[in-house]
Amino acid sequence: MKTVTDLDRTDRRILTLLQRQGRIANVDLAKLVNLTPTPCLERVKRLEKEGFITQYVALLDPVKANAALCAYIEVQLSSTTTEAIALFNQQILDLEEVSECQMVAGGFDYLIKIRVADMQDYQRFLGGKLSAIKGISQTHTYVVIEDVKSETAIKINP
Repeated sequence: MKTVTDLDRTDRRILTLLQRQGRIANVDLAKLVNLTPTPCLERVKRLEKEGFITQYVALLDPVKANAALCAYIEVQLSSTTTEAIALFNQQILDLEEVSECQMVAGGFDYLIKIRVADMQDYQRFLGGKLSAIKGISQTHTYVVIEDVKSETAIKINP
């Protein structure tokens, strides 16, 4: 499997620029990486085909998207058997409020990130949807007060 260390400097620069400006015109991207448009587009297509670029997205303003409240919830399962984990994983995928869910090592089993409109929506989510998932023994919630840094780009060394 190829990684960014296998790519040349131009490919890495393309990836860095596309992470910041996913809708940049190919002509402009080509200028920034000192290529003509055709070879630049060929590189982008190859990076897509090789799986370095998985998708292009638009990042929304959470307030305008009616999802101003962000919270992280630690989830502890009552059992961590293969079946219990598979059941939790399947059920969490159906919750539209969950933007991220990672299985972690440590004092709890999962860390989930949710976005909802307000505290009432959070209470409905926790008391209705999350608590309905079988196998959860405990949760701890941390509500975000201020978004100090929120970066979507992955750092790629030149």
